[in-house]
Amino acid sequence: MASRLLTSALFAGFCAGLLAALLQLVFVQPVLLHAELYESGQLVHFGADPVSANPDLGGIDLMRDGLSVLFTALVYTGYALVMVAAMSLAEAAGATVTARSGLIWGVAGFVAVHLAPAVSLPPEVPGVAAADVVARQVWWLATVVASAMALGLIAFGKGWVAWGGAVVLLAAPHLFGAPHPDSFTGTVPPEVAALFAARALGVGLAAWVLLGAFCGWFWQREGQRQGAAA
Repeated sequence: MASRLLTSALFAGFCAGLLAALLQLVFVQPVLLHAELYESGQLVHFGADPVSANPDLGGIDLMRDGLSVLFTALVYTGYALVMVAAMSLAEAAGATVTARSGLIWGVAGFVAVHLAPAVSLPPEVPGVAAADVVARQVWWLATVVASAMALGLIAFGKGWVAWGGAVVLLAAPHLFGAPHPDSFTGTVPPEVAALFAARALGVGLAAWVLLGAFCGWFWQREGQRQGAAA
């Protein structure tokens, strides 16, 4: 069981992480680099001269891109370990895990890790006003845990008590309130910040759907392989 879990998670996480990194390089990084130009003062919002929405960002920083790909692959491998462990528990309880059902797992992962926190604390680019980073990280982690538990109750709970508990868990972090700065000021235009948030969430959805499909496929494949070898 342990070898099946580890093998499935490593392959699924690495494959999904590489694809997620590619999507980030194509869709998210250009917006991020654009925002950094405002943060550094090279571009000024409402400046005297008009600025392009797609400025020339220069050559590709291979070191930065390479580290980004490596970090993304490692992060999604960690996500895969958690997801495959949850899949193994679900299968032990009688659920069927396949690549197709893995798509639903992926959407659920996206909701817990990205969408639910973004309701009150959307993805932020450099140069925008933000609250203390530790407070944001603590709130994000608590929201992810609460949202994951809520989705588990929705999927596997029985009765209105479980479903009511799920509603409470989903709403609690947002009723408590995410940490925000006292005033919203910054050097980055709101249009750039909005585009970054939209693309970050879009890439996150695609990456988690891929991760769920890969986890389901590798978990099923490793189970069949080990069953044939037994």
